[in-house]
Amino acid sequence: MATWAQANALSCTPDPSQRARPPATEPEDPNSPVELQASSLRSQLAQETLADGAVELRRAGLTLTADRLRYLHEQDRVIAQGQVHITQGGNQFDSEQASYVLNTQRGELQAPRFRLSRAQAGGQARDLAFDGTRSLSANEVAYSSCDRPAGEEPDWVLRMDHLSLDFEHNEGRAEGAVLRFLGTPILALPVLSFPATDAPKSGWLLPSLSIDTTAGAAISVPYYWRIAPNLDATLAPEVSTKRGSGLRGDFRYLLERNAGRLEYHLLPNDRVQERERYSTLLEHEGELPALGLRYGMHSEHASDDAYWKDFSDYLPSLTPRLLPRQVWTQGAWQVDRFVALESYARVQTWQVLQDSSAWITPPYQRQPQIGLRAQVEGPWGLRYNAEAEANHFTQGALLPTGVLNTPTLPQEGRRLHLTQSISRPWDNGWAWFTPQLSLNQASYRYHYIKQAESDLITRDDGVPLGRPINLTRQRNVPTFSMDAGLRFERDATPFGQSMVQTLEPRIHYVYTPYRPQDDLPLFDTAVSDFNAVSIYADNAFTGIDRISDANQVTFGATSRLLDRQNGVEVLRFGAAQRYLFRPQRLTATGSNGNSSSNFSDILLFASGRLHPHWYADSALQYDFDFKRPVRTLASVRYQPAPFHTLAATYRYTRQLTEQTELAWQWPIYRGDPGAGSGGCQRVLYGIGRVSYNMRDSRLADSLAGIEYDAGCWIMRAVAQRVTTGSTGATTRVMLQLELVGLSRLGTNPLQTLKDNIPGYRLLRDNDSP
Repeated sequence: MATWAQANALSCTPDPSQRARPPATEPEDPNSPVELQASSLRSQLAQETLADGAVELRRAGLTLTADRLRYLHEQDRVIAQGQVHITQGGNQFDSEQASYVLNTQRGELQAPRFRLSRAQAGGQARDLAFDGTRSLSANEVAYSSCDRPAGEEPDWVLRMDHLSLDFEHNEGRAEGAVLRFLGTPILALPVLSFPATDAPKSGWLLPSLSIDTTAGAAISVPYYWRIAPNLDATLAPEVSTKRGSGLRGDFRYLLERNAGRLEYHLLPNDRVQERERYSTLLEHEGELPALGLRYGMHSEHASDDAYWKDFSDYLPSLTPRLLPRQVWTQGAWQVDRFVALESYARVQTWQVLQDSSAWITPPYQRQPQIGLRAQVEGPWGLRYNAEAEANHFTQGALLPTGVLNTPTLPQEGRRLHLTQSISRPWDNGWAWFTPQLSLNQASYRYHYIKQAESDLITRDDGVPLGRPINLTRQRNVPTFSMDAGLRFERDATPFGQSMVQTLEPRIHYVYTPYRPQDDLPLFDTAVSDFNAVSIYADNAFTGIDRISDANQVTFGATSRLLDRQNGVEVLRFGAAQRYLFRPQRLTATGSNGNSSSNFSDILLFASGRLHPHWYADSALQYDFDFKRPVRTLASVRYQPAPFHTLAATYRYTRQLTEQTELAWQWPIYRGDPGAGSGGCQRVLYGIGRVSYNMRDSRLADSLAGIEYDAGCWIMRAVAQRVTTGSTGATTRVMLQLELVGLSRLGTNPLQTLKDNIPGYRLLRDNDSP
């Protein structure tokens, strides 16, 4: 049992790379030769062989040691006595008496202790029989991954009247099973079916319990259905103390050319709302290689506007009030070595979950969007790019009447645009230069509602809207740009390390004449985010509906530190600013701007690993005219060892937000060595993320909790607060008990922790080496 104790001692060591792993084993071959060593050997030809004292028998995949051994030649059977130890396929068995048939690889043991390498757990039994590494059965079994001295009960133990494991068919069965934790029975099942290996298997999973302020306490008992190796489904009936009974589930499939999933939640009768509540998610992707096509769909749906508040953890969307639905297809073809074509089509709609206290303007539906792109490699290094696209936009959700008389918010419209560019790139490694001439053309047909006293039309709910006004508009905007830069390198030794430092100055000039666009709609256009990419862009807007006028040059530089050994970027920092030869006249709404400054805000940025244990990321947008920052982002993370993480973030946007965040995973208590299972040190970790809105002086979305690692079991308790409106929030409590080598009970908070805590690592990280 020394190996077992060592494995458990390592299991609560902070570095998962030190965890014990199943030993590599030779493949079994019943016809391979047998090696037998002992202090004394006696043999009767073709009858039996007797070995005594420090006996060791070896065969490919098998090692057996004992005090005494008797080998019956005719039966090919070994009978071992006295401190018998068998290792086969990584599994270990200890007993005072064992019988083993060499040609069939079947063994029988009395009162054995055993350890299974695949589960990194084991126990003891009244008797045990195994058939190589294919199957195992035992009676009166006590199973655990905890190691305790003889006579002491492990922290957790699963006692069974009978245990059978079929590793070839991945079937495990326990009869008369009782799970005890810290001496207290917590689960009893007459029959328990489970997978015998790490591969999934059909059967009931352990119950999960969740607690939150909207649903109360809810218990769920999932059933996993392994339909086929590439098809599976989960059905999870659940009962909530506040809302009643419901069903959650998912269905997944992975075919040669297609893959997808379906997730759903159904509450037939919500006792709080007294109505049916539900949500669905459907995803599918596929390809037709013969035609060069890929296709897919994504659809999310909720039963009502309040669903995102009451069931915030059931909606996977990053924008829980805007649920996307789209069907798309895309094709790419290399016509010849000079011409490449790409086509695409999409229908995109949204379900908008409105709130009367916080109305949002929904995005436009695209019904449909069809486009074609072409790239041509011409003579003398010239490159021609073109994109033609047609869109039909509709306003699928109702708008407040106060915004309906705005031409830039039409109810319906069509847009056809064509963008073309011709460029000539030069790049010789230490410098590059790319001039480009482009033309952006667009044609619109749309209508909006003008409120009037007569010729009124009404909304679906009977609210009068106004008179429809039909418009047709065109726009042609040329642009000329030049992009150039240099690349310098030198040896450097910051922090005492041998590195390569680069200096990469860059200059970008763009000229676009002013074209009035006040009366053009805004279907999919907004001001670009101010960052290290957009500051070098030709257009200050995303989308097609606005093309900013410009006569400007952007100059900046970036410097990077690269590890000389592997080329990994260690640190990056830089700055950029734009000079306007004339002020930009076009604003986000299309009207004339009146900026008096010729210089844009300056952008400063830096990110990387300041020290082997320190990581940082920062960006600053500074307005020199008013001598104050416009936007600031600064984050720093200290990670001196696995499971030791402290992260702080500060975000500021003038007249909009100011927020600080603190996240952590850190040991706050270490028990005495020997107090934990297998003599390991029990560790209590604090985990969480607190976000504070300094502008409103209140907490935003936050979570906090603890993780207790006892070596062979882990307890997690996490409370999460999710904001669901300007004054509302939902609080969830997630409790989970992980029995290492068996299963997890309770609500799983691991994905929530990974999403919210930078640098968070699972205490039992299966992906770790």
